[in-house]
Amino acid sequence: MAFTIYPAIDMRGGKCVRLIQGDYNQETVYGDSPFDMAKSFKEAGAEWIHMVDLDGAKDGKRVNDTFVIQAAKELNVNVQIGGGIRTEQDITHYLDNGVTRVIIGSIAISNPEFAIEMVKKYGKQIAIGIDAKNGYVATHGWLNTSEVKAVEVGKRFADAGAETFIFTDIATDGMLSGPNVDAVKLMASETGKQVIASGGVSSLADLTRLKEFEAVGVSGAIVGKAIYEGRFTVSDALKEVGV
Repeated sequence: MAFTIYPAIDMRGGKCVRLIQGDYNQETVYGDSPFDMAKSFKEAGAEWIHMVDLDGAKDGKRVNDTFVIQAAKELNVNVQIGGGIRTEQDITHYLDNGVTRVIIGSIAISNPEFAIEMVKKYGKQIAIGIDAKNGYVATHGWLNTSEVKAVEVGKRFADAGAETFIFTDIATDGMLSGPNVDAVKLMASETGKQVIASGGVSSLADLTRLKEFEAVGVSGAIVGKAIYEGRFTVSDALKEVGV
């Protein structure tokens, strides 16, 4: 499996936005159409697009799902979606409408039994999203920090059959300060599964550094703000990792 670049589209109020460290009060709008943004990423060569329903993450229900399904159905691209997914109906709503992978985040912490059941039922179509602050899991749009260690959650779900994890270090998210490579690497080595790095990628060198740990299980990187701020393009990123 090649190292994969996941250009990110975070949606709030039907627009493409980026937050700083998950803070809803620190928002920058980068586009009025999530679909047009997805289309531009696809045209640049992306095989996957990472979409997040920020309203859904905060409200605990699907809000911006129409944009996700439009991208999945009309563009020949793999879409993974996170945010506001709390029920099996939410999962099937996306999978039945062409989405490749659904990310379970907050519910994996608040109701692990349900999340494990979904992993067993839907297999590789489910990714476990683990968002961490100082090594501890944060939930519900990062508004709450738990007393659960991120690595322990990863190991539990790996034992249950989860194949893919998306690991976000909140301290680096939206900061363009470089990813927390050590934390990503630790999650991959402890779980023995595929881990996609999220948060902090600011340069092509960051992607190269993450790719160095592909053999350990670091299988890709989600890139958002660096693309929107013009640090590099999607095609630059793909070339950097040899796609």
